[in-house]
Amino acid sequence: MISCEQARNICDKAQYDEAPLKDKIKLNLHLMWCKECSGYTRKNQALTSLCERAGLNSLSESEKEEMRKHLGQNNDL
Repeated sequence: MISCEQARNICDKAQYDEAPLKDKIKLNLHLMWCKECSGYTRKNQALTSLCERAGLNSLSESEKEEMRKHLGQNNDL
């Protein structure tokens, strides 16, 4: 059996298709008896759905690097 902390970690990874099948099975077994983690999973899925419907996008790697450079220059003041 996995802990609730491990279950939440696997849930987060599964949300982005980064969890291996073995971990997803462990998560599903844990969710059968843990109401707290089941609630966490439902809320996580709802948040993902809302973000997808809102059409939110993240910065590209080049945009992130440019922002890091800009922030680094401002920190030197």
